[in-house]
Amino acid sequence: MSSGDLFVGDAVATPRVDHVLIAEMVETGSRVLDVGCGDGALLQLLNDSKAVDGRGVELSREKVNACVARGLSVIQGDADRDLRDYPDQAFDYAILSLTIQATRNPKTVLENLLRIGRRAIVSFPNFGHWEIRAALLTSGRMPVTHNLPETWYDSPNAHLCTIRDFADLCEELGATVEQAVAFNASGKRLPIKWSLSLQNLLGEKAVFLLKGHGKTG
Repeated sequence: MSSGDLFVGDAVATPRVDHVLIAEMVETGSRVLDVGCGDGALLQLLNDSKAVDGRGVELSREKVNACVARGLSVIQGDADRDLRDYPDQAFDYAILSLTIQATRNPKTVLENLLRIGRRAIVSFPNFGHWEIRAALLTSGRMPVTHNLPETWYDSPNAHLCTIRDFADLCEELGATVEQAVAFNASGKRLPIKWSLSLQNLLGEKAVFLLKGHGKTG
């Protein structure tokens, strides 16, 4: 069993692809804040593989309790309301995995991530993927796919975006993109620097490692 595998009952669960990519971007022993940490799978992976000093914020009380029961340091909080209470550069990395599209004010959330962390890591589903474009073109309805499985009226996603949209927001906020990786359903990585247009077309999800404007270190 690899250090990245997690136990679920008596079985071993394979980590999510974006979690593996995020873990590769985090330096060993770093201070990490995982915003919207869910069941704590990413925090556990970072603890096990990178020995981080990890903290988590999660909206669901049930998931917070589950994280605490696993020995993780997680508190209940809302990314839209509570990040402003954290001091500047309190962490080496502020992470938001597959959550930014579900926030009410993604621009403000990203600004806070860049302020709180010396670096920010964000993963998100790409609404510019060819399958979504094709579904919109042929059906004229909001698509339901493997990565976006809910119907439009049941979806928690309030602000879906494309890879191009997110790259534009990073530029608007003056954030430096230090790494950016798009990947498809099989987990194959498609380096964004190769061609942003092709990654926007072929990537189902993406992970960005960002550094805020004017930060050093």
